[in-house]
Amino acid sequence: MREKPYHLYVDSRERTLLLHSLVKLKNQLIQQGRYGDCVDEIIFKVANTPIKKVKIEYV
Repeated sequence: MREKPYHLYVDSRERTLLLHSLVKLKNQLIQQGRYGDCVDEIIFKVANTPIKKVKIEYV
């Protein structure tokens, strides 16, 4: 059974924080002598995602 894809909507500040956190995680993995290839893929996906404007209505 295939898993349902999820979408994550973040603003520019949250996106920057996410990228910094992923880079920090990658550096920690490298210091421990572990591979950071999986984190590289996630960084690439986050950095190259198209920006989509979403209208938010507060009730």
